Amino acid sequence: MIEMRKPENIAEEFQKAWNSHEMAALASLFCEDATFVNRFGHYVRGVQEIISLHAPIHETIYSDSIMENEIIETIALGDNAAVVHCWSRLTVGTAHPAGPHAVDTVILAVLKLQPRGWLIQALENVTLTNPRTGEPVLRDMISVRG
Repeated sequence: MIEMRKPENIAEEFQKAWNSHEMAALASLFCEDATFVNRFGHYVRGVQEIISLHAPIHETIYSDSIMENEIIETIALGDNAAVVHCWSRLTVGTAHPAGPHAVDTVILAVLKLQPRGWLIQALENVTLTNPRTGEPVLRDMISVRG
């Protein structure tokens, strides 16, 4: 079980859980009633639904994927809640039908302090895209603040 001692730990711990492809590690990061919106806008509620959304892709198209996260900002909402924004790059390999490529996203996570540490209450993942074409872009190809 993963224990996050401060909200900023989400970047590294989410990355480690993803890269392990172990659903128990991923599940341990979330509150039981957490919500998750993936980069395609698919909304689910509850840790079991979050795992049901991720397990099939980790067994197939993302089985050789690697995630790298970087904190943008942490905003405290009192002593027991925080909002964390992260840059995230997902690099996929040959298991993906489109072949090896990378996708950059921004993660927005709301975390709550629980008895066993900080847990994710809500997480949304947004793909960086060119607003004129809708094509995904990598972070180093656009001008961003952060």
